Amino acid sequence: MNEYIHLTNQQIDTLKRNDCWAQDWNDIMVTPAFDPNRCHRVQFYGWARLGASEGTIEVTDGFVKNCGIYNATLRNVTIGDGCLIENIGNYLNHVAIGDGCYISNVSTIDTHGTPDYAQGHLIAVLNEVGNGNLLLLKELNSQLAALMVKHGVNAPLMDAIKRMAAQSVAASRPACSTIGNHVRVVNTGVIINSVIDDGCQICGVSRLSNCTISSTIQNPIVIRTGVICENTIIGGGSHLSGSVKLTDCFVGESCRLENGFTAASSVFFANSYMSNGEACAAFCGPFTVSHHKSSLLIGAMFSFYNAGSATNFSNHAYKMGPMHYGALERGCKTASGAYLLLPANIGSFSVLFGKLMYHPDTRDLPFSYLIAYGDTMYLKPGRNFATVGLYRDIRKWPKRDKRDRGEHRSVVNFDWLSPFTISEVLRGKKILENLRAASGDKVSTYNYHEYVIKAPLLHKGIKYYDMALRIYMGAVLKRHKPVPPVTHDGEGNWIDLAGLLMPQRAEDQLIDDIINGRLSTIDAVNARFKEIDAAYNELRWSWSYRIILDYYGIDALTTEAIDRIHQDYVTARREWIALIREDAENEYTLGDIDPEVLDDFIDLLDREVDFENQKLYM
Repeated sequence: MNEYIHLTNQQIDTLKRNDCWAQDWNDIMVTPAFDPNRCHRVQFYGWARLGASEGTIEVTDGFVKNCGIYNATLRNVTIGDGCLIENIGNYLNHVAIGDGCYISNVSTIDTHGTPDYAQGHLIAVLNEVGNGNLLLLKELNSQLAALMVKHGVNAPLMDAIKRMAAQSVAASRPACSTIGNHVRVVNTGVIINSVIDDGCQICGVSRLSNCTISSTIQNPIVIRTGVICENTIIGGGSHLSGSVKLTDCFVGESCRLENGFTAASSVFFANSYMSNGEACAAFCGPFTVSHHKSSLLIGAMFSFYNAGSATNFSNHAYKMGPMHYGALERGCKTASGAYLLLPANIGSFSVLFGKLMYHPDTRDLPFSYLIAYGDTMYLKPGRNFATVGLYRDIRKWPKRDKRDRGEHRSVVNFDWLSPFTISEVLRGKKILENLRAASGDKVSTYNYHEYVIKAPLLHKGIKYYDMALRIYMGAVLKRHKPVPPVTHDGEGNWIDLAGLLMPQRAEDQLIDDIINGRLSTIDAVNARFKEIDAAYNELRWSWSYRIILDYYGIDALTTEAIDRIHQDYVTARREWIALIREDAENEYTLGDIDPEVLDDFIDLLDREVDFENQKLYM
């Protein structure tokens, strides 16, 4: 903490010779290391607290300038040690600036009234015209956000979260706009009522208003040309550039938003990438991607999602306004020109083609293709399970996690075959078997709600789902050797809470603990999410054990049973790899893929088969 002293008469004389002026020189206080010779053409209104001006700052590669204050109008400011403040077109008013900052060619940095810096700001996600169901917080992660959005009508839960949020905000809210240590703000327009944390780089930004930029030295945030943000919080490691416009938004860790992307009342988490298009009332969980100008994400929840060009969602189902919403579970894709009429719920790892009407609900038929031909809606159950696209996706996501290796705010579990997806697979297999039993084998099509399933595709769907089950059960046994004791903690239904795979009972307990005050802070709630994730292997095993026994009709996992499960696993995985190879070769026949690309991919598949053929117990 700096100790400040009044200016000496000699320092005041030097400042005056340097074309500086003050309303009252007695209101200007400095540290003992302050050098008045590094203060030129500065007008002081109100009070100022000025740190040491010694040293230099590198303004670009190989170009070093002296610290100091040059060509600026200041009112009620604190400036730390070793800063360079220059060419302030309008003024800095009621601002606290840390050490080692470079602020150049900026119009205005100001504080109006009593700002909240977007912390505690209530927005409406999913239901575009709702009353608000998500609080923007500096500590927000995808799990806490999803909990609020899923249970926004649970008044006791929301009241408890609001109380915790109010405590958190009150403890961290500064009295004025602040700029942390080693921040660069260059060639920028207006910054109003904003908190900019350590290491942030701001260049060419048009406007920041009522924002919190949660940067760190280790994981800096970069905001560049033409960006406008209002009532928005931005998390560590994120990059915004190219005239991005955000209103009432949250941007989580290591997200990239660029090239004219616009969003309102939307949230983005953990490695999401948005370019060109727009979002409104959208919940974009980890690894949500949209590249295209013509794509609109609106009124839906996504994670591990890729939007094709001209993807669109309609949240005006009838005449009561844009209030309808839905969810695309993890791993979904929409093809170019896809349209989905909300409300709708799409099962995990599904792909959507065409204009999909009739509010589909395929949560019990994962890995499916939904295809619209005119007024007819077709369903290919399980088709995506055996595609090159899925194979590439499940391997690329861990490699594309750009978050700092330290503390991760959002929990992201990359398991693609998990109790959550396998629960859907079990239900899907049963649905298809029941359809076949009800209509027999001598029909050309089956109907699932308003969707048509061709008979050969239904039979293939059963095969794909059975293949997934055998791969999952064998893989679980490979990860648990020797076979561990069984608990009941993971039994029952599982959910995917925006990247965190967990039993429903764990979420129920979490909600009860929040309502009854056993979890009384936002940090404690976030810590619980990580505790649940840390117990994932044990919880997965306790769920899987009963599934394995039921599938094989056995009472215990004997050595003979384990050998049989392993052999089924090896066979199923080889079949799966063969189908992926076939899918790749079919794509190669289109004629625009180099032979070397196909050969490298086939070699990758062959190596995987060799690895998986190893014995279960080494």
